[in-house]
Amino acid sequence: MNGSRLPIFLIVFGVVLLALYSSIFVVNQRQQAVVVRFGQIQSVKTEPGLYFKLPFAFMDADRVQYVEKQALRFDLDNIRVQVSGGKFYEVDAFVVYKIADARRFRESVSGDRLSAQARLSTRLDASLRRVYGLRGFEAALSEERASMMREVRQDLTRDAENLGILIEDVRIRRTDLTQEVSQQTFDRMKAERLAEAELIRARGNEEGQRRRAIADRQVVEIVAEAQRDSEILRGEGEGERTRIFADAFNRDPSFFEFYRSMNAYQASIGSADTTLVLSPDSEFFRFFNNANGTTPPAATSGTQAAPSAQPQAQPAQ
Repeated sequence: MNGSRLPIFLIVFGVVLLALYSSIFVVNQRQQAVVVRFGQIQSVKTEPGLYFKLPFAFMDADRVQYVEKQALRFDLDNIRVQVSGGKFYEVDAFVVYKIADARRFRESVSGDRLSAQARLSTRLDASLRRVYGLRGFEAALSEERASMMREVRQDLTRDAENLGILIEDVRIRRTDLTQEVSQQTFDRMKAERLAEAELIRARGNEEGQRRRAIADRQVVEIVAEAQRDSEILRGEGEGERTRIFADAFNRDPSFFEFYRSMNAYQASIGSADTTLVLSPDSEFFRFFNNANGTTPPAATSGTQAAPSAQPQAQPAQ
C-alpha cells in the first residue's frame, strides 16, 4: 500500500509546488504590477516586494502586467511648424513622463506604452504648432522659450492624465529653418549686407568728395595768399630798389651813368659768340675813349662813319 501511494504523493506534491510557483510574483523598485482577473483589474501593486495571486494564468485567472515606474522619455523629430510671420521651421522635441496611475494606464491603452506615446505625440505635434503659430521665430531663441515649453506641457497634461501619465518635462532640442526658408533667409541676408555695403561705400565717397573739396579750397586759398604776399614783397622790393637807384643817382649822377654803362658792356659783349658792328665814335663806347664819358671829336681822315649807331648783333661764324 505504501509503495502504491508514493507516486500519487509525488504527483500531488508537484501540483502543489506548481500552483504555489504560479501564484507568486515579484515587483522590483522600477516596476508596477497590475493584476488582471478574467479581464478585470483586480489590484495594482506599486511597492516593491513579493505578492500572491491566483495560479494558472492560462485559465484566464489572475495575470500580472508590469508597467514602468521610472521616468520615461520619447522624442518627436522634424515637426514642421509655421510661425506668425508665415515661415516654416523644423522642430525636434522630447517629453519626459511617468506612469502615475497604472490602473488608468491599463484601462486606457491596455498597458501598451507605444500606444500611449503615439497618442501623446499627436497631441504634442498639435500643441507645438499652436504655440509656435502665436509667436515669431525669435521667441524660440529668447527667454520666452521657457514659457512656451510650460504652455506645451499644460496642453499635454490634460490628455496625459486621461492615460494615467504624469508629464514631468517638455523640451525643444532643435529649432531650425527648413531648406526653402534657409535659402530665402540667406538671400535676404545677402541682399541686406550688399545694401549696407553700398550705403557705406556711398557715404565713404561722399565723405571723400567733401574732404577733397575742402583740401582743394584750402590749396586755392594758400596759393592765393602766397601769391598776394609775393606780389606785396616784390612790389616792396621794386620800390626799395628804385629808391636806392634814385638815391645813388642823386648823390653822383656821373658814377651812376658809368655803372650803368659797365653793366651794359657786360650784358652785350660778355658772351664769346656775339659780334657787335658799331661806329667807333658811337655813344655806346664813350667810356672806352674817355673815362669821363665825353664824346671825342669825329675822325675826318680816311674813315667812313658807320651807317648806324644802333648795335646789331650777328651770330658768331
